[in-house]
Amino acid sequence: MKRRHLAFASFAAAALFACLGPLQSPAQAQGKAVLKVGWTTSDGAGDPYAIGARAFKAEVEKATKGAVEVQLFPNHQLGDERQMLEGMRFGTVDGGIITNAVIAQVEPAFQVNDLPFLFANQAQAHKVLDGSVGAELAKRLEAKGIVTLGFMEGGFRNMINNKRPVATPADVTGVKYRVMQNPVFIDMFNSLGGSAVPMAWGETFTAVQQGTIDGLEIPLAVIEANKYYEITKYLSLTNHTYSMIGLVLSKRALDKLPPDQRAAVVAAGRTATLQQRQQAAAGEKATLANLEKNGMKVNAIGDVAPFRQSVAPLYEKFRKSDAGPLLDQALAAAK
Repeated sequence: MKRRHLAFASFAAAALFACLGPLQSPAQAQGKAVLKVGWTTSDGAGDPYAIGARAFKAEVEKATKGAVEVQLFPNHQLGDERQMLEGMRFGTVDGGIITNAVIAQVEPAFQVNDLPFLFANQAQAHKVLDGSVGAELAKRLEAKGIVTLGFMEGGFRNMINNKRPVATPADVTGVKYRVMQNPVFIDMFNSLGGSAVPMAWGETFTAVQQGTIDGLEIPLAVIEANKYYEITKYLSLTNHTYSMIGLVLSKRALDKLPPDQRAAVVAAGRTATLQQRQQAAAGEKATLANLEKNGMKVNAIGDVAPFRQSVAPLYEKFRKSDAGPLLDQALAAAK
């Protein structure tokens, strides 16, 4: 008798499965594709990473008429930047807004963007990144399973610390600066006489609070959005590195979309990048004023020539790499 009931139950289950078809994920059942996009900083209104993510979400959902949904995950909910990049290569993370120096850990040619004092202003950086140099960088990264949708803007990076203002390279000497886990940044601060301490972003705030490090280098908007003005005294406007932040997607995730949606997502990335750059740049003066209002002591750099002289060996070192020709292309394009 039990066997008869078991057989009937099995038959009923098979019949139900045949009627319903294969099980679907919630996103598939709703007729939507979902792209999960993460970044490691805050979701604040002025955070350049958050601005880019929100612009991308709006443009994708508009361009695909809601057929592709972008879900946002700030504050390293999808992991640190290197973890997200590795996830994109293997298809376990869909996308992210990632700092150039961390992308360079996957594709070293991106180190060209981090060379100190390469760009005098945002316009030069945009010209280089939107031209042949940017195209070559995107080609190299795609070969590693990651598609570049846009070169967004984090702003120029400046030095903040609790020891002293920085006016000359001598002021960097002996100060422990957190740097990204990237050879260019490590060499930069060591060449200026500082003590470079490679550290993941998620550990940095606590390290400054506890005095494990004296400071770090960081764009203005990220100082404000992540409240570094609460734990650091001095902000020196060194403008040493233009901080490109990449809007990148897993090639596997992008290739899963039908051709029309894929094209719409790529186009949305370009549009979102232009919007993000404009919005990020527009708030710079107000951000600086807020940082001073919140107690940071701000100073400009009168003469960058001594800094350039100190970091000159970094240029020669990069020229010897297989991406060396990109430096001369970037310098030519930036004129």
